[in-house]
Amino acid sequence: MGFFAFLILGLIAGAIAKAILPGRQGGGILITLILGVVGALLGGFIGGALFGVGINEFFSLSTWLLAIGGAIIVLLVYGMISKRSAR
Repeated sequence: MGFFAFLILGLIAGAIAKAILPGRQGGGILITLILGVVGALLGGFIGGALFGVGINEFFSLSTWLLAIGGAIIVLLVYGMISKRSAR
């Protein structure tokens, strides 16, 4: 998958992950999109390490599930960190 396709995948995955997670995680849409790209990287790494499946094709269901799952993990961690630093 090309660089721009991966960026688009991460941006969309971040937006979907933000819509799935309940509550407010803080940060604006820009932070959410950046965390989505990081989450897509994390999802691809986890998928490759655990399942032998990576983020290879843009229109593959496993690619989207890994990217969204990784984005959810990153948003949860970011939410925990931002709540702790706000105290």
